[in-house]
Order: sequence, then C-alpha cells, then structure tokens
Amino acid sequence: MATTQPWADYQYDIYLNGLMGAVPRLPTDLTRLEALVERRLGPGPVGYVAGSAGDGSTARANRTALERWRIVPRILRDVHERDLSVEVLGRRLPTPLALGPVGILTILHPGAEPAAARAAAARGVPYTLSSASSTPMEEVAEAMGDGERWFQLYWSKDREVTRSFLARAEAAGYSALFVTLDTPMLAWRPRDLDQAYLPFLRGIGTANYFSDPAFLAGLDRPVAEDREAAVRHFLGLFSDPGRTWPDLAFLRENWDGPIVLKGVLHPDDARLAADAGMDGVVVSNHGGRQVAGSVAAADALPGVVAAAGDRLEVFFDSGVRTGDDVVKALALGARAVLLGRPYAYGLALDGQAGVEHVIRCLLAEFDLTLALSGHARPGSLSAADLVRETI
Repeated sequence: MATTQPWADYQYDIYLNGLMGAVPRLPTDLTRLEALVERRLGPGPVGYVAGSAGDGSTARANRTALERWRIVPRILRDVHERDLSVEVLGRRLPTPLALGPVGILTILHPGAEPAAARAAAARGVPYTLSSASSTPMEEVAEAMGDGERWFQLYWSKDREVTRSFLARAEAAGYSALFVTLDTPMLAWRPRDLDQAYLPFLRGIGTANYFSDPAFLAGLDRPVAEDREAAVRHFLGLFSDPGRTWPDLAFLRENWDGPIVLKGVLHPDDARLAADAGMDGVVVSNHGGRQVAGSVAAADALPGVVAAAGDRLEVFFDSGVRTGDDVVKALALGARAVLLGRPYAYGLALDGQAGVEHVIRCLLAEFDLTLALSGHARPGSLSAADLVRETI
C-alpha cells in the first residue's frame, strides 16, 4: 500500500506556511541541532548527551563511515507512489525508523520521556524506552496509548530486579526487548568527567528502579527517607560485567516476545546471538560513547548482516543524522534504523513538538532521497546502490 500522504510533503507544508511569514521553529538540517543545544543548555546536560568516549574519535568515525558511502541514483523508474513500510519483529511498521533508547531525558526537557513517546506515537514511529529513564515505564506507556513501544534493558546484577522489569514491561505493553550489552560499565567520558557530572548520583534516571518492588525490597528504608542509600543500592546493581552468552537463557525464560541484542559489531557475535535463539541484533557502538577507537558502526554493518543471514533481523544505530544515512543503512542490509541524539536535541529545544519535527524532517528527507535514487520502497535497496569512496 502506498502512503496516502507521502512524508516528502512536509516540505510543501513548510513552504506554504512561508507564504504567511512562518518559518520552522527548528532547523530542517538536523546536523545543526547539536550546536543550538550547546548554546541553550548547561555544560553538564549537554555533555552527557552529546559527549563521547575518549577524545570522540568513535563518534567522528561513525559519521565519516556513513559519509564515505555514496548513493548511486537510478532514473526513469516509477516512484510516483512510495510504500515505506517494513516488516519488523513480526509487525508491519509504516517506516523503517524507530526512536532508540536515550536515558535521563529530564535533564533536557521537563516533558522528558512521555513527550518523546507521544511524539513517536503521533507519527507512527516505535519508541524504545531506556531502563535509565527519568519516568517509570508504566507512565510512558500510558502517554503513548496504542503506539508501538519497545523496552531497552540494562541487565542488572540482581536477577529479581531484572525479572521484575521484564514483567512490568510486558504488562505495560512493550512488545520487544532490546538488551544493551556494550555498557557493562561506563566508559572514560572526558566531557562528563570535566564537569564531574553523572546524573545517576543525583537520583536522576532511576525512576524505573525507585518504582520497582524488587528494587525497593533491597532497601532498609523507603527512597523518600534515605535517597542517598537508594542511589548507592542502584549503583551497586545497575549493570553486571560478568554476564556471558549462557546467561541469555534467563532472558528467554522471562520474556515471551522478541529479544534483540544491542551493541553487536563483530560477525561472530551475530552468529552467537542466532545460536542463542535471539531474534535480532543492533549494529551499534553506543553512538561512540563506550569504546574509544572502536570500529565505526557503518563499517561493521555489512559483516554483521552477512553473518546474520536469515536467522536474525539486523537494526542499525550510531551516527544517523540524515535521511540519506537511513537509505545507506538499509542498502547495507539493516531492516530498520534507531535514531538517538537528534530526537533528544529536538526534545531539548522544543519538547514534544521538537521531537515530531525531527521525525518529520528525517522521514521527509528519507522519502525524497529514496525516490530520487529510483526506489519506491525500502526493500528494493541493496549494496549495489552504493559506492564507497576511498580515502
């Protein structure tokens, strides 16, 4: 089925509004958002979202890798009507885009996760809630209504807390589980260190924990009576660097829906994920926030796709800023793309409306780039539609 109102039409909405003297509140070039956020917010919150591991080389490599791939447009193909829908984890989605997990959104805007989730639901885009959200998962689910929602898990040392999180997420209608495995501990992040800024120490980003019965059972006193002790308890169980592949059986036993492993960069890890009965992987280096000097996500994508074969659905994140980035990721074999920092910047600048603007801009540019490259649907893209520039 073709879209009744192509996403590309957003440009005409903007031009028509211009006849009445109105221009967009935010830039339509999403690469400009970070600089605006840098000027609007304090160095602590900005650094936490925009910062990277080490000197930022991995984040820069993510952009360079995507930019090196160049699209080869084809002409005289019927692209009058486009169908951007894709099959993802057993569901038909209107586009190959989802909002990825970004924690602690309250440091950017008081609307926090519910505002981003409402924006996603309003535009038919799945929203992935972080375990480290500043709003309990049930409240975010309520804000989304019937919108497609996924839950991202930071795997706790406490099995009962993890079990409780999974049960709560399932009860709240989260349909898929995304397990972040590249963050068993925090990386060396100079921008955060220079400001001595870690929101968790202030009890920010702990809403799912401070509202969880299994977590609260481990406290001597209620959170309101001894918040410092609650924070210490959280820090002691937040993640577990001792996890290994056999531990995935615990997740399968406690989650009935699809399970996607996030942070896969090596083909062998994709094969192991398939062997373990997982449903998908996200090719991601955490946006450059974890391993300084890591391989760029786009450089890792083809190898992981080849290893996954038809046994896993492959998602992509890290470095996505434009519609042509989405085209390139899909051409390299990704089923869908998770968007991170740009929507967080949109939230910081204009709340829910800012997130919706980011979604509409990215999908309009994707729709146009797809059509102008000679494609009417994402499924017709392949690596043959790209060439790679040599350095």
